[in-house]
Amino acid sequence: QVQLVESGGGLAQAGDSLRLSCAASGGTVRGYTMGWFRRAPGKEREFVAAMRRSASYTYYADSLKGRFTISRDNAKNTVYLQMNSLKPEDTAVYYCAAGAGGVSEIYYYQSRRYDSWGQGTQVTVSS
Repeated sequence: QVQLVESGGGLAQAGDSLRLSCAASGGTVRGYTMGWFRRAPGKEREFVAAMRRSASYTYYADSLKGRFTISRDNAKNTVYLQMNSLKPEDTAVYYCAAGAGGVSEIYYYQSRRYDSWGQGTQVTVSS
């Protein structure tokens, strides 16, 4: 099972940008549907973005389209989440996830379709 480690979180002000990284080991990111989820204080975990194994298809939560971008560096075996124009409501713990099965490519927005999770990285955006 692939192991995932997120990094890049921290404190930001509204309007700033942050790039989160998700480094994989024990497997290649090309072999998985890779997703980003987040959990804000007092809220359920929610889908942020996903990328299919082929990397030809990327998906975003409707509310985040245009601000967040998921990408992959196969040489570094790392997936990224570029977050621009940050808002206080983006404050959350961000999790990287890997889905091995074909269902994760279809139901990429459902956290239960993913098999491996990172420990999360905190992003705090102040106004």
